[in-house]
Amino acid sequence: MEAGEEPLLLAELKPGRPHQFDWKSSCETWSVAFSPDGSWFAWSQGHCIVKLIPWPLEEQFIPKGFEAKSRSSKNETKGRGSPKEKTLDCGQIVWGLAFSPWPSPPSKKLWARHHPQVPDVSCLILATGLNDGQIKIWEVQTGLLLLNLSGHQDVVRDLSFTPSGSLILVSASRDKTLRIWDLNKHGKQIQVLSGHLQWVYCCSISPDCSMLCSAAGEKSVFLWSMRSYTLIRKLEGHQSSVVSCDFSPDSALLVTASYDTSVIMWDPYTGERLRSLHHTQLNPPMDDSDVHISSLRSVCFSPEGLYLATVADDRLLRIWALELKTPIAFAPMTNGLCCTFFPHGGVIATGTRDGHVQFWTAPRVLSSLKHLCRKALRSFLTTYQVLALPIPKKMKEFLTYRTF
Repeated sequence: MEAGEEPLLLAELKPGRPHQFDWKSSCETWSVAFSPDGSWFAWSQGHCIVKLIPWPLEEQFIPKGFEAKSRSSKNETKGRGSPKEKTLDCGQIVWGLAFSPWPSPPSKKLWARHHPQVPDVSCLILATGLNDGQIKIWEVQTGLLLLNLSGHQDVVRDLSFTPSGSLILVSASRDKTLRIWDLNKHGKQIQVLSGHLQWVYCCSISPDCSMLCSAAGEKSVFLWSMRSYTLIRKLEGHQSSVVSCDFSPDSALLVTASYDTSVIMWDPYTGERLRSLHHTQLNPPMDDSDVHISSLRSVCFSPEGLYLATVADDRLLRIWALELKTPIAFAPMTNGLCCTFFPHGGVIATGTRDGHVQFWTAPRVLSSLKHLCRKALRSFLTTYQVLALPIPKKMKEFLTYRTF
C-alpha cells in the first residue's frame, strides 16, 4: 500500500479445530512471528499447536488478483529441498513465540550434542513459551524438539532473542520474573530479573543489544541493562497496565502500549517522554458502558522505523506515521491480540482471540536520506553521545527524534 491508503486484507489463516478439544479458552492466537530473514512465519493457532509456515504463502492462501510471487510452484514444493509447513504440538497452550536470529554458527555444538541425527550446520530455532511455565526450543527446518527450559512457575507470556545472534533468550512470565537463558550452554539459566509486582506481559531487547524493556500489569515500564542485568530506570507516565513494548530498529526510541488507550514514545537513554498517541474511538458509544473499549493489546515498529502498528479492543488495527499524532490508516479487525511487521516491510500479521491470523498490506515507503543517516548514526550513538557532538542544535534535535 502507498502511505495514506487503507490496509487491505491479503490472506487469512483459520485453524482446523481438532475435535478432541472443545473448550473455548485455549483457541487464542496469543503470538505470531516472522523469522528475521523473512523465510518462515510462526502461528500459535490455539489448542497447543504452533504452525511453521514457509513464507511467502502458497497460492491457495492468497486471494485472486493479489500480485504476490509464491516461493515455488505446487510441483516444486513436492520436490526435495523446499521448506514444508510443520506442525509443532507443544502439549500446552502457547503464549509466546520467538525466532532466533539467522543463522547462528555457535549453535552447531549444541544441536549436534542433543541430536546426533541433526546435520552439523547452524540452524534457525523457534522458542515457544507455554502455559505451565516451560519453554520449548525447536529446530525450524526439521521440526525437532531440541531443548526444554524449566524455571518459571507460571505462564511464559513473551520471549525475545538478542538480535546479535549470541543465542541469549529472555522470557517474561506471569510469575512476575524475567529469566535469561544461554542456549549455547544447553539452555542454562544465567539470571533471574525480579522487581515487577504484577504479571510480566512483554519483553523487548533493543536492536543494539544494550537494553531490555519489560512491561507488566503496572503503570510503569522497567528498562534493564543487557550487559549487567540490572535495572537502569523505571519509565512512568501511563495511567493503567502496560501490556506491550517495542524498540525502534535503531534503538533510539521505545514505544509502550497500555490499557489506558495510549501509546507513549520514549527516549530510552534519557527516560524522556517524547510524545503520546491516543486511541480515540471512531464512533464513540452514547453511554459510558464501554469505557475500556480502546484498551491496547499490542504495538510494534515497522522495519525501517517510520511507522507503528497498534491493535486495540475497539476492533481496529491502526497504522501511525512516526511524526503524526493521528493514525494514517485503519483496518477493521475483531478480537485482535497481537501484531507484527514482516521484516522486509509491506505486510503486517495480526492474531485474534479466535485463533485466526490475518495478513494486511502495510505502507511501503522509500526512507529519506535524512532518516537513513539518522538510523545509521543512532544504531551506535546514544542520545548523550549525539548531544555531545559539535553540530547545530537543529541537527541534534532531528537525530534525537525531537522534531515532531
